[in-house]
Amino acid sequence: MTLIAFIGSVFSPYYARARARSDVPDPLNHCALNVALFDGPRRHWAMTERSACAVHASESALSIGPSSVERTADGLRIVLRERGAPWPSRISGQIDVSFAHWSSEPLALDARGAHIWTPHAPHAQVQVALDSPRWHWQGRGYVDGNEGCEPLERGFRGWQWSRIALPQGRTLVQYDTDARDGSVQRRALLFDCDGSPRLHEPLAQTPLPATRWGIARSIGSAHDADAAVPARLVRTLESGPFYARSLVRVPIEGALHFAMHESLSLDRFSQRWVQALLPFRMPRNPR
Repeated sequence: MTLIAFIGSVFSPYYARARARSDVPDPLNHCALNVALFDGPRRHWAMTERSACAVHASESALSIGPSSVERTADGLRIVLRERGAPWPSRISGQIDVSFAHWSSEPLALDARGAHIWTPHAPHAQVQVALDSPRWHWQGRGYVDGNEGCEPLERGFRGWQWSRIALPQGRTLVQYDTDARDGSVQRRALLFDCDGSPRLHEPLAQTPLPATRWGIARSIGSAHDADAAVPARLVRTLESGPFYARSLVRVPIEGALHFAMHESLSLDRFSQRWVQALLPFRMPRNPR
């Protein structure tokens, strides 16, 4: 399951049109709570965009339409009241995310510092209790945030991102960005069990099969004597014209570990035919 709260939805076709009309449209007029649920063969998706009149934000809470995210004593509580798209369905229930450590230490993704990534809680425990669809789950999770002062497609052609769950409660996150100016940056952070980060040598990229939409995929993995078995795509969880989310088995430290992986093509996102498709998955309801 993936949840993303957008203030100024970077993938919104409506926000893109507003930017074409004005250099500084109000990001609060383009907010959404994206829900992606992968329940065996079933997939549930919601990303309804709301205007500023349906958004309320404070230091400890954010509500977007009928859904909300709020800080609790030990983490976050998310209340979902969403409608699926493109096929209408209800996605409702509660998610509690708890963590012992919260970081606000940012990391610039580009040389100009226009795009910032903050791994807030690399180790979290998640409890999901949905009443529609009826689904309960608990396990390890992860919380991060991105912010920027320009559209993503202005700074990047795309990126490959992965999060690998390692033994002893450690997490390895690798962020490989392909900048619009032609530079390529590879960044890897290893988070110890207490949440403290340290730089890790970026893993060499291993190509994975492209998606049905033709989106290229690759993931950082070991390329040494320990890597007798190459990285292997287990399942494509989400596949769209410019984005893919996948489950991958990755060799590292002499063993295979599961990784959550995403591929993003902002060159593809910027094409007109893709922008024309997006409203089917991202409807807009100003209330």
